[in-house]
Amino acid sequence: MTRYFEVQQRDGAARIGKLLLGTQIRTPHIIETDKLKKWENGNNPILDAGSLWSLGLKESAQKHLDEMRAKVGDDTLIILPHQSFPLAAPDDVAVKAADALDLSTTGSIGTVFRAGQQVIKSDLYVMEGAGSLENNSRRFFNTLLELKNSVPPDTAVYAPNMCLPENAAMLVYLGIDIVDDTRAVVAAYNDIYLTTSGRFYLDSLAELPCKCETCAHLDVKDLRVMDKIERAQHLGKHNRNVLEAELALVREKIRAGTLREYIEGQCRTRPWLTALLRIADSEYDYIEQRAPIVRSNQMISNTGESQTRAEVVRFANRINERYTPPDADILLLLPCSAKKPYGISNSHQRFIRALGKGRKFVHEVIITSPLGIVPRELELTYPAAHYDIAVTGYWDAEEKAWVGDCLANYLSKHSYSTIVAHVEGAYRDICETVSKELGMEFIYTSSGNVTSYESLRNLKDTVLELCDGRKRSAETVKKDMLRKITDYQFGQGAGEILIPERAVIKAPFPKYQVYVDKTHVATLVPQYGTLAITIAGAEMLLPRNKYVVTIEDFVPKGSILAVGVTSADPDIRPNDEVLVSGSKAFCVGRAVMSGKEMEGSTRGIAVDLRHVKKL
Repeated sequence: MTRYFEVQQRDGAARIGKLLLGTQIRTPHIIETDKLKKWENGNNPILDAGSLWSLGLKESAQKHLDEMRAKVGDDTLIILPHQSFPLAAPDDVAVKAADALDLSTTGSIGTVFRAGQQVIKSDLYVMEGAGSLENNSRRFFNTLLELKNSVPPDTAVYAPNMCLPENAAMLVYLGIDIVDDTRAVVAAYNDIYLTTSGRFYLDSLAELPCKCETCAHLDVKDLRVMDKIERAQHLGKHNRNVLEAELALVREKIRAGTLREYIEGQCRTRPWLTALLRIADSEYDYIEQRAPIVRSNQMISNTGESQTRAEVVRFANRINERYTPPDADILLLLPCSAKKPYGISNSHQRFIRALGKGRKFVHEVIITSPLGIVPRELELTYPAAHYDIAVTGYWDAEEKAWVGDCLANYLSKHSYSTIVAHVEGAYRDICETVSKELGMEFIYTSSGNVTSYESLRNLKDTVLELCDGRKRSAETVKKDMLRKITDYQFGQGAGEILIPERAVIKAPFPKYQVYVDKTHVATLVPQYGTLAITIAGAEMLLPRNKYVVTIEDFVPKGSILAVGVTSADPDIRPNDEVLVSGSKAFCVGRAVMSGKEMEGSTRGIAVDLRHVKKL
């Protein structure tokens, strides 16, 4: 827990924050390494008290620390004297040495973290040995994961001696808040010219690809004729400029919620970065619990890694765990469309017109990459209506396998009397594979082109014949849609509670409003495809004790800070609709951080409130 660090914006594990020191520092931040130990002038906001290997005994280290604090004051962050060991050192030796320090000081502090050691309450945790972990994706991620799981969520993390323009975005994406310019300076003294797309030896360059303030007035020949020290100074300024520019871009990506899309391309600069992204995705919980449930921007799916990003896997998991189909025993499988939501696309409009009155008797499920399957009721729900993917007509084996698994899992769990597949190409390949795997018979209604007159006529005739004698009202279809969205948001069974049979649906699609006993309980938000609930709706859901944030005895106004939260459902994700319960107030709002972060933080906004009811 911290008094000096506050997270202001999030994009998954990536954060924009501020260190509230004498000089306020915005993170992600680059430390100038050569200033870390220059404490005599009292001007540097972050200082390193040094290594015990050189300071000597604990008493000497404490004296040195006291002298530093007296000189620089409480609003300078001091990294406590430390006795760092190589990562290969035996853990029992390294941990024992670290735990024996027990140094004390007032004000803002940082500590060097090693897995297994006693965690000292700090404002900054230094990732021990980070610089030795380049090109070791698994070890780096496991070390970071251990650190993140051991320290409070509202504290900054510093990975020293590691950052380069090519990996800065990845480090921030995984949750690093502070980096330094060590590698950039060392590269300059080795005649290495850094860019976001890789490193170049000066001798290999025909021209300078950067036009920063340092490079604008120089060319390669100018640099080559300089003496080594002068050349290193110029290269160092350039390398630092590129690093600063990259972090500025990363901050903008965080603000826009598009950092993931950026790193899927940026990680291609080094194989170990691509491996690092894949390893991070394989540790689903780490990114997923920090990933917002909805975003206001489009989700671009351009690479194979898009298929394993947290939002995609979470959507598929919720279909599998929370979704139950409506009371319609005929399943209609349809291909996706480039235009979202699918229902407004030209192809799906043709499907809808062909189905005519028979449409309300079938259950429509759309087959798509990378999401797998999308029930029609959830076609507005993020990310179903918010993704875009390169369309070539070609599906690779991994895409087919992923989508086929999603469809097979769904059909294994839910029974239909008849399965109609109006598909062609890769969609049909997937359906035929699943049909054979599960031993289920599919009726195929397309003949060459799913939107041809002959195909649509066959679809219409097939459905009308199957639906003969069935009854299902349009009002029931509306309620089913809203129940499925409610289950997706709040868990299976929530839909039946919030939208009982006596509920009335008002307003035109897609701005449905739900009334129960003439009381407004929820509204469908078309932008996200989720429900915004009222106080009355929240009171209906409260007995389930899900998505509840419990607060101390006060009446909040506008927003709730993390310090006022006593407990929070661990299933809460950023941007989730949450119920806020206290002895003096009952509220509804949107989560700004995850439930786990709410409980572990002492700074920052936990919930943005929309409705407050005094008790």
